[in-house]
Amino acid sequence: SASGYDLRSLIIGSEGTLGVITELTLRLYGRPQAVAAGACFFQSLEGAVETVIETDLMGIPMARIELIDEVQIRGVNLHADLGCPELPALFVEFHGSDAGVAEQAELFGSIVKGNGGGEYRWATAVEDRNRLWRARHDAFYACKALRPGAEGYVTDACVPISRLAECVLETRRDIEAADLMAPMVGHAGDGNFHLTILIDPASADELSKARQLADRLAERTLSMGGTVTGEHGVGLGKRKHMMAEHGEAWAIMADIKRALDPLDILNPGKIVADPAWRSSSRS
Repeated sequence: SASGYDLRSLIIGSEGTLGVITELTLRLYGRPQAVAAGACFFQSLEGAVETVIETDLMGIPMARIELIDEVQIRGVNLHADLGCPELPALFVEFHGSDAGVAEQAELFGSIVKGNGGGEYRWATAVEDRNRLWRARHDAFYACKALRPGAEGYVTDACVPISRLAECVLETRRDIEAADLMAPMVGHAGDGNFHLTILIDPASADELSKARQLADRLAERTLSMGGTVTGEHGVGLGKRKHMMAEHGEAWAIMADIKRALDPLDILNPGKIVADPAWRSSSRS
């Protein structure tokens, strides 16, 4: 545009509040020569998270590195009959040449052992890799298997990788203090992790505790220089934290919303809440 701004950058991530995407351009990449996926299990959640941090600091080019705590592993075993040890785990994948993948896996393995991890469970055949990753992709349904009839109150956060262990462990203590079941998974290489807080849909007390837990996670995340949503939307649940995260810039974002959507017809009430503006714009 003449101003030097690309409106596409405003629309992506705006949760449908600034426009409707009618066309997308995809970039395709070739398949790597070699792909190896594996799972490694740890005696402690701290050991698993420290492995992620050290791997990032070492610059090992991980294609995927996913954190799954022991509660989530229990659900995975119930849902998919994977037969995994009920311990905190990292699910990883390496891409590259045969020699490169072997070198990456060996270096990563040394970090795993240094943090109390056990041997890899390797999967190189496509069907075996798919079965392994199904445990991660079906995480929500695996959670439901832990408490049939429960609803999942889902939240997430993202912190600088250097603060990931601290944030994860403090959040675990919060879960225990609230006496809630909340399996944890995460795109740990990005500093992002998710909670699925399993609550009785008929229990106002459990819903209140889940909301308080999610709010504490958001506040902790911001205090560590992170963002209250690494992957899930802001929507209604995290709208109240936007000012704390963005400061005065939040008012500017609201002005952009008003300019592009003066009638407030694009996902009204989400992210930017301004009842007075909405009522006056429709009068």
